[in-house]
Amino acid sequence: MEQSKNYKVFSGTKSRYLAEKICLSLGCSLGNLTTTHFSDGEFEVCYDESIRGVDVFLVQSTFPSADNLMELLLMIDAAKRASARTINAVIPYFGWARQDRKSKPRVSIGAKLVADMLGVAGIDRVITMDLHADQEQGFFNVPVDHLYASTVMLPYVQSLNLENLVIATPDVGGSKRANTYCKYLNCPLVLCNKTRKKANEVASMQVIGDVQGANVILVDDMVDTAGSITLAANLLKENGARSVRAIASHCVMSGPANERVEKSALEEIVFTDSIPYFGGCEKVRQITVADMIAETIRRVLNNESISDQYLI
Repeated sequence: MEQSKNYKVFSGTKSRYLAEKICLSLGCSLGNLTTTHFSDGEFEVCYDESIRGVDVFLVQSTFPSADNLMELLLMIDAAKRASARTINAVIPYFGWARQDRKSKPRVSIGAKLVADMLGVAGIDRVITMDLHADQEQGFFNVPVDHLYASTVMLPYVQSLNLENLVIATPDVGGSKRANTYCKYLNCPLVLCNKTRKKANEVASMQVIGDVQGANVILVDDMVDTAGSITLAANLLKENGARSVRAIASHCVMSGPANERVEKSALEEIVFTDSIPYFGGCEKVRQITVADMIAETIRRVLNNESISDQYLI
């Protein structure tokens, strides 16, 4: 089926690096958009070309600061007021996703609030990747195309040709994700059970399973301060693992993360490029998801299924 030509791709300021790669894969030019900043920190968004009757795809991950989310909201609002036919938010990393429930009394549920804000702004569809919890798709009242980084991570893991491969997860909550890798790769699963003192601070961790002489790959959805992933890597190494690597979808890598990874037993940690990385740690590597997102955009435009993109 011939791909619809009546579409345009635009990017927020901090996701332009990825949007350019998506456009290269699609064989189109990145749309022209200007963000004007005022001296008090306020800013406005303006499309520099007509988008009347056009399917627009707005690429913007909503990682900190909150300006990235606000810019996306303004992009959506401007597109709606400029008579775009459909407004599709491409959010490779959906910020606030960890706030998906009331984990204690009188606490905000940030993921639902952000979903509501995007809906009120005027989105018709969301394309995102590896939400912190799958059920967050239900926070939106529009279609959600939920992609998985495993589509690019699994070929990478297979390319390593590791003997005695074991998949591990740095916390029990990630066991479902890790188990899907195990089934595809036909290898054992090891769990690292952790308890927390508070957010971003691990109190203790225990390894459940045998890693003696194994080449271990830790699987997670994101790495923030790298406390859990590096503690797990060190513990696995102490328990006899031959090597320990990690793969994770989103490269948050805040605070002491780079120093922790550098000093840890990890041989490398591989992320997608849903978030740009400028930390300079030699153990960090990124794999692009631009082709996967571009293919999803093609299928959305042509009303085709996206499910056969998924390896697991």
